Amino acid sequence: MTKADIVDIISSSVGLTKVETEAVVNGFMETVIDAMKRGENIELRGFGSFKVVKRAQRVARNPKTNVEVIVPEQFAPVLKVSKDFKEAVNSSMSAKN
Repeated sequence: MTKADIVDIISSSVGLTKVETEAVVNGFMETVIDAMKRGENIELRGFGSFKVVKRAQRVARNPKTNVEVIVPEQFAPVLKVSKDFKEAVNSSMSAKN
């Protein structure tokens, strides 16, 4: 599913035009990105929590040459989905099988 698919689904379900819906979706994404750039956590009840985690420096290995390389510490955005979200996906996928 792409952003365009999401815009189509939302616009048909809430009655907004695709242009208006795309503006809302883009605004949401920009808001999340800007908040995470400032180091803020975002909690959407029933969906999940976005947060920034610090990944420590580590030693990795190039599998082709077997040479060790140092991966520097970095900050990574993560999404931890809510319990309700997990249960909904699990029950839906279980029903398909």
